[in-house]
Amino acid sequence: METMRDGITYRAAGVDIAAGGALVEAIGPLAAATVRPGSLGGIGGFAAAFDIRAAGYADPILLATTDGVGTKLALAQACHRHETVGRDLVAMCVNDLVVQGAEPLFFLDYFATGRLRPDEAALVIGGIAAACREAGCALVGGETAEMPGMYASGEYDLAGFAVGAAERGRLLPQGVAEGDIVLGLGASGVHSNGFSLVRRIVAEAGLDWDQPAPFAPGQTLGETLLTPTRLYVAPVLALARAGLLKAAAHVTGGGLPGNLPRVLPDNTTAMLDSTAWIVPAVFRWLARAGGVAPGEMLRVFNCGIGMALVVGRAEADEAEARLAVAGERVFRIGRIVAGSGPPSVAIAPPAGWPE
Repeated sequence: METMRDGITYRAAGVDIAAGGALVEAIGPLAAATVRPGSLGGIGGFAAAFDIRAAGYADPILLATTDGVGTKLALAQACHRHETVGRDLVAMCVNDLVVQGAEPLFFLDYFATGRLRPDEAALVIGGIAAACREAGCALVGGETAEMPGMYASGEYDLAGFAVGAAERGRLLPQGVAEGDIVLGLGASGVHSNGFSLVRRIVAEAGLDWDQPAPFAPGQTLGETLLTPTRLYVAPVLALARAGLLKAAAHVTGGGLPGNLPRVLPDNTTAMLDSTAWIVPAVFRWLARAGGVAPGEMLRVFNCGIGMALVVGRAEADEAEARLAVAGERVFRIGRIVAGSGPPSVAIAPPAGWPE
């Protein structure tokens, strides 16, 4: 054991302060590349400052959100692929901001591990920085915690925290009413929910992560399941600022039935037509391989719709066109009808799924 004249060192106990310092130096340029109007100073201080007025807001409301990546991290670590989970982390936070009409302003991350591997951590944080740039928010700081004994060798955990702003009176949802149209934006894959079930299905199917994916020719199973969560910030924010968006729901854990009612008023129901969108092959495979019932699939996964938007019937064509030009796969998946009591979703099981 490494000792000093006066006893055991912190490094011998499992914490390498020098490695942490090296990581801060390595990620400095990554964070600097995310600077945006309102950013003050750089990383390395005890706290980060942000000037909201410099970001262009006159009378802002601040919104904050926090999230993680869940057990998708176990897959990333098993596959030794660390470039994408940082993007997942940012997307899970900023997508939750934009559905309320808020522009993401800044982001902080928390990276905890048993033993810090600076090169590995830099890949993760590089993904965070790249996603922040795409979402238009500044990576203003974070925390790297080396905690031997808390995590097994090679394990790490992630958490993210994002703050956004909207002008007073512009927050969503607003004005959802009977007759409105529900648009769905295509997902990039499983995103970052339901991976405890995914991992159980893969294990019971007797497959390894490096085997060919049964549903994606030319890719390994691990590679395709690690496809990161789609960032919807730019197109959804543009739609809101154009006055074309009444409500939006980020489809995470709970699926469409669990998330869309959160932005609907009482006495309304979202009537969704599951044949109106393309269910990606990964979800059909998970349903078949795991014998998962359609209702359970819809409660656990996004099933191909990563974001649900509510727009007025008269504005639906323009909204669809704008989203398509922005590169989104848009599906007209339903409408808002009169209901009774708390808001709800009515959705038929996707055609072709096992009953």
